[in-house]
Amino acid sequence: MNKAFETPDSAAGAAPASASRRNFLRGVPMVTAAAAVAPLPAMASTGKQQWAMLIDVRKCIGCQACTVSCIQENAVPEGSFRTVVSTYSVKLTDSAQPAGTYVLPRLCNHCDNPPCIPVCPVSATYKREDGIVAVDGDRCVGCAYCVQACPYDARFINHETNKADKCTFCAHRVDAGLLPACVETCVGGARIFGDINDAEGELARRLREAQPQLKVLKPELETAPRVFYIGLDERFTGKVEGQGTLWKPRSLPHA
Repeated sequence: MNKAFETPDSAAGAAPASASRRNFLRGVPMVTAAAAVAPLPAMASTGKQQWAMLIDVRKCIGCQACTVSCIQENAVPEGSFRTVVSTYSVKLTDSAQPAGTYVLPRLCNHCDNPPCIPVCPVSATYKREDGIVAVDGDRCVGCAYCVQACPYDARFINHETNKADKCTFCAHRVDAGLLPACVETCVGGARIFGDINDAEGELARRLREAQPQLKVLKPELETAPRVFYIGLDERFTGKVEGQGTLWKPRSLPHA
């Protein structure tokens, strides 16, 4: 099924997708963000391949190419997302400064200490030897315990399969020697994927170079995420009160 993406304003018929920045911001909710500084993540010690992702928020333009490619590659049902770029208008409650607009690319963090695994009553959620957190669809009973346990809102129940669903780093592509779809299609080159144990690889090199600036989401939970960020506003590393504006998929009308 062909899908298109639109801003909340155009979805409501109030303005076309090319609406002005001012009109767009009217549809972005105000949120209050808690400040937090993430500790530097530890590199994996095993000699085997260990997959991870680095997102340079400074290069993200919020185009949703990653979201669209993920939906197409993984047959994600309408209204659900394995990865998405949320847009926030943020103002600290104790600050008089004007609200700023921020983008936050989000996906499963493939944590080394994932809270989704121990809550699964049938062991359907597991961590592969290469670090990817996956779901065994044959085992999953759709109880949604893992959905509730994920602190990153990265899981959902697929309403077509009635199974837990999430980003897998496009494991089927990775196993075939390809990049995840979102990385391959990122317009700004904001997403870097690779083996953190490959010292000569681009990911490991970029992590070393950016180490003083690296952040992870919700470091206080000690989940040890494998999705790292550069250029992420500190207010977004902790809990964000509010919901970011998402571009909503819709079916194109038949000709």
